[in-house]
Amino acid sequence: MLEEDKKGILLESGTNEIEVMEFTIDGSLYGINVAKVKEILVSAPVKPMPHAHAAVEGIFKPRDVVITVVDLPKYLLGVSEEKGPKDLFIVTNFNKMNIAFRVHTVVGISRISWKDIQKPDKTISGGREGVATGIAQCGEDLVTILDFEKIVAEIAPETTIQMSEIEQLGPRNRSDSAIVVAEDSILLSKMIEEALHKSGYVNTRMFPNGQELWDYLNTLRGNDRLDEVVSLIITDIEMPQMDGHRLTKLVKSDKEFQHIPLVIFSSLITEEMRRKGKELGADEQMSKPEIGHLVQVIDHLLDHPKR
Repeated sequence: MLEEDKKGILLESGTNEIEVMEFTIDGSLYGINVAKVKEILVSAPVKPMPHAHAAVEGIFKPRDVVITVVDLPKYLLGVSEEKGPKDLFIVTNFNKMNIAFRVHTVVGISRISWKDIQKPDKTISGGREGVATGIAQCGEDLVTILDFEKIVAEIAPETTIQMSEIEQLGPRNRSDSAIVVAEDSILLSKMIEEALHKSGYVNTRMFPNGQELWDYLNTLRGNDRLDEVVSLIITDIEMPQMDGHRLTKLVKSDKEFQHIPLVIFSSLITEEMRRKGKELGADEQMSKPEIGHLVQVIDHLLDHPKR
């Protein structure tokens, strides 16, 4: 049933909407993008794994596939709780990985605009390394959208962006090409910028969502030096205020900006999402955390401008 529910929004392009699956932990409402959710299962016995992160319960094997289980209540609250017989596993798929997160209940799915999701301030998100990427207004409820990529990166650092991929590219020349990036995750934004600088692209400008990057572009209208100020755009898909697909649609349908190379760099790159991005005009799309591949694509796009 979930797959059928997901098809509707995935088939639309650039609507700036998101479907949020709401779930509870100790009575508090949290949310996850439905596009990240593969299925929901009743919790099952889990085999513990030695030397794992404290929040990793272990593994289970539904339908011959081994999946890691993360105890989300323990990760968020820092204390172990008795596992309830009615607990659920939200099985996710992003960054080319399947991971199950234990939750207490699943409330339902709300379809809202990204404009209805506000970036939390540092007192809510926990400072620079916060785990909340947004606060969503779903009907009368406020729902905390969690940064699942950050959670996984903390639990298993080897699954996220690796600077060693940049080192493997060999000696690099410094480039003054101006690269602007829209990425809402504080952790990943910092890592992407560090990787770009390490690869020689030292002229970067980071934005926490597509809306702020789009607002910046609009301040450059009529600028004779536009190509020097914005040589290439990198965007995530999931972001408060304006998502990456909406940003791509706006850029690629605007005569003044459409020649600027635009790369979608997201944990949500599936065949369906790839088709959607192509329809909107993205020049390239790739899945996190392939940072070395991203740099090679940037090299190619800047060396072979369309204009």
